[in-house]
Amino acid sequence: MARYYDVHPQDPQPRTIGQVVAMLRDDALIAYPTDSCYAFGARLDSHTAVDRIRRIRQLGDKHHFTLVCADFAQLGQLVHLDNSAFRAIKAATPGPYTFILPATKEVPRRLAHARKRTVGVRIPQHPVAQALVRELGEPLLSSTLLLPGQEEPMTEGWEIRSELDHVLDAVVDGGDCGTEPTTVVDWSEGQPEVVRVGAGDTSRFS
Repeated sequence: MARYYDVHPQDPQPRTIGQVVAMLRDDALIAYPTDSCYAFGARLDSHTAVDRIRRIRQLGDKHHFTLVCADFAQLGQLVHLDNSAFRAIKAATPGPYTFILPATKEVPRRLAHARKRTVGVRIPQHPVAQALVRELGEPLLSSTLLLPGQEEPMTEGWEIRSELDHVLDAVVDGGDCGTEPTTVVDWSEGQPEVVRVGAGDTSRFS
């Protein structure tokens, strides 16, 4: 049964954030709010999270997981950036964007694309997501909370708990954060290619 945490969407309670992070450090899989929609979250070195997310979402091995970072310095440790990518991504973050880039050796092999060795990274603007990543002190393995057969992610914490109570360890309810996922920009070939139009403005990458 998933634990349920009700947090303030703009000023999350430090004690509650600390409790959720303690669960993450104990290999928990959580649902949490972001600036685009709810997402699954776990520690990068979780031995079970990737398989659990793949089972829940029915994903293949070519799916790009996202590494959610607290700031640009943390993001820069996970991916290789040339000067043009550096400037453009720094200007667009924090915000509702996911960038696909070549992974560094800091990224566990099982989290990168099986063939391309790329990974998705992002810096969310949502206060709850920011608080979780800062308290954890490392990036958060993440994936959009979109279930098989559904066209849009669930928007209410209680609904997520009701639907996924048996497969999650915790639900962090920060209120409705929308249903539009991030805009995904693939920068792995040296030029930006918008591969999914979402919550982020695409004009800066066209």
